[in-house]
Amino acid sequence: MMKFFRSFMFAMISLMLIGGGAAAQTARLQVIHNAADPAAAVVDVYLNGGILLDDFAFRAATGFIDAPANTPLNIGVAPGNSGSAADTLKNFVVTLAENETYIAVANGVLDPNSFAANPDGRSTAFTLFVNPAARETSSGSDVEFTVLHGASDAPTVDVNARNVTTLVNDAAYGDFTEYIPVPAGAYLLDVTDATGTVRVATFDADLSGLGGGAAAVFASGFLNPAQNQNGESFGIFAALANGLVVELPLVTTARLQVIHNAADPAAASVDVYLNDGLLLDNFAFRAATPFIDAPASEVINVGVAAGNSGSVADTLKNFALTLTPGESYIAFANGVLDPNSFAANPDGRSTAFTLFIDAMAQEAAINTANVEFIVLHGASDAPTVDVTARDVATLVDDAAYGDIARGQDYISVPAASYILDVTDATGTVYVASFGADLSGLAGGAAAVFASGFLNPAQNQNGEGFGIFAALPDGNVVEFPLLDTARLQVIHNAADPAAAAVDVYLNGGLLLDDFAFRTATPFIDAPALTELNIGVAAGNSGSVADTLKNFPAVLLGGATYVAIANGVLDPNSFAANPDGRSTAFTLFINDRGREVSDASGETQLFVVHGATDAPTVDVYARDVAQLVNNAAYSDFTPYLSVPAINYTLDITDAGNTTKIFKYTAPLSAFPDSALTVLASGFVDPSANQNGEAFALIAVTASGNAIPLPVVTGIETVEPGVAKSYSLEQNYPNPFNPSTTIAFALPESQKISLKIFDITGKEIAILISGDRPAGSYQITFDASNLASGIYFYQLNAGSFSATKRMMLIK
Repeated sequence: MMKFFRSFMFAMISLMLIGGGAAAQTARLQVIHNAADPAAAVVDVYLNGGILLDDFAFRAATGFIDAPANTPLNIGVAPGNSGSAADTLKNFVVTLAENETYIAVANGVLDPNSFAANPDGRSTAFTLFVNPAARETSSGSDVEFTVLHGASDAPTVDVNARNVTTLVNDAAYGDFTEYIPVPAGAYLLDVTDATGTVRVATFDADLSGLGGGAAAVFASGFLNPAQNQNGESFGIFAALANGLVVELPLVTTARLQVIHNAADPAAASVDVYLNDGLLLDNFAFRAATPFIDAPASEVINVGVAAGNSGSVADTLKNFALTLTPGESYIAFANGVLDPNSFAANPDGRSTAFTLFIDAMAQEAAINTANVEFIVLHGASDAPTVDVTARDVATLVDDAAYGDIARGQDYISVPAASYILDVTDATGTVYVASFGADLSGLAGGAAAVFASGFLNPAQNQNGEGFGIFAALPDGNVVEFPLLDTARLQVIHNAADPAAAAVDVYLNGGLLLDDFAFRTATPFIDAPALTELNIGVAAGNSGSVADTLKNFPAVLLGGATYVAIANGVLDPNSFAANPDGRSTAFTLFINDRGREVSDASGETQLFVVHGATDAPTVDVYARDVAQLVNNAAYSDFTPYLSVPAINYTLDITDAGNTTKIFKYTAPLSAFPDSALTVLASGFVDPSANQNGEAFALIAVTASGNAIPLPVVTGIETVEPGVAKSYSLEQNYPNPFNPSTTIAFALPESQKISLKIFDITGKEIAILISGDRPAGSYQITFDASNLASGIYFYQLNAGSFSATKRMMLIK
């Protein structure tokens, strides 16, 4: 090394002397030794008779140096440790142009007759290949390089950056390419014959740290050293501008993962042999290896034998494979040993034991924020299927047995939790649903495979159908089968004849004497099963007494809210103002929620379930419109609102008339999901005196809460009262309104509420802080039935209750 630096410094001094000082005319020059002749393994290079490079080794390079321009230069090459320029074997006269940049590559053999001829008839004599348009840096952030075909016994070749582009096309020995710009990344370079079909070799080119740089890439050595005096073998090298030469590693292996997905019980555990050697001992069904290095560019034999086999002679199936260097593969062992003993594939695909191979496997995601995967249809008795990430996208379309679904690359999705629905090819018949929690796999890759039998009874009782994911480290994860749904049932049918009902599920009594305006909590219900929901009058004898029946199929992992609504005989009730059917039915929300998915907020969906009510709007007073133009049977998507108290105004569709006013105390329901129902009749007298209109909030636990009616108009006379007081309402009895007076001697947080004779809260007239003064509030009972009611004032430690009578 020190000898090289001494010679380099000598060359620099020589060039400056030749150039004549500061005004010298110079060019830039890099010299590369690529002559593979063993006799030229080390050479001395002379410039105009002076030593330029002493003991210059094969595959070494100088950095770019200043060289005299516009004057003939004699470059002489002598064996290493030569005595003087008189020992030179080859001399080359060159004239460099001022301010230009050159690369001179010493190449070829000293005696062509002693070496293999070039297949294209090119001369292989020792010479200089010169690139007169060299570069020391890239013009941008890419890496730029020129390529020299410098292997004397190699034919015309192409060089391809695998899965990217062709870099070199039809380059024969001695050809230099123009500079090629590529992004600074890692590439696999395939050297092929000129047809692009015969791969000569594959090299690993990691250019990721060379952005903004330039290089001279050169093919070097002999394809067949034995025919070339055992000279150095073929390789690809890159000379950087500073003289550093980097060898691009020859890739001789491929990456391989093996997955056992053959559901035949006779193959529950197998031994796998690779070229007569035991590779996997007692390899279990639904197990996987990590990715391993496997021999490439040669035929390998993969043999499969029963578990605990004695030797490769026991193999039942053998597969000859040739893997591409640098490529990654996943091999799925699949199928059954004797197809005649198993159910045939519905699409006529062969189910014989075989290997399904993906030849473009990934060990990590390209998009590091996502999870990326392929999907194998590996269930031999399953038809063509689709796989949909529910409410997201179709991931697999029309995959038959043996198909491996992927895009140009892997299927890429954000790292999150999904429900996967497997359906027939039409997308209408559901086969099964699975939970896929990918939230912890960002940046990862996986091989997802459908496995087992849809009908084990017809397949020697082999393992049942499932979906699994093999990770690159060999860990196999089962996606849980979602065989239940979540279901809440709400009784909102205001028909007095349905005040209490019995609900049957597939003939069995599910809910006994289920009352109007009550609800179940969310329960587990069978999924992907034909369900019959029957409704009978309360105290029914059996399912034979059902009045209405509703077939249903629930999806696994879904959440449903089923609302019984309407009347049994629409002709006996007021018609709906918008012409909507009021017949008894089920309103079903198949996007139900049990909790809010917005932290700290309340989420609710609103159902218009009042048969004789017109189309309405709902406003959160002084906040926002919540519902727009909702007619009977309409329901909103979930609305997310801060968990505070609201006043709700229900108006006609044009917002010209306030029909009802309610308070919604949502401060008690942070992180909750609610169903809010318009319930009952606007005009009970026209509807068999059924329950009057109300807003009902239903919690996930099944608690049905009537929202308090806002019925008061408040007036205040400021001043200091002598004491707390609550006066008797006037008039009393009343119809439909009355006035309630009270006094506060000091500012206080108060509530004034109305209760019926059972103690049920009917309305909140006031809730909040009030200053000292005398107050009057008008209570409107237009929507209440005749009877005795109580009103109660709470102000600090003061509490008073009085009775009043409504007579209509």
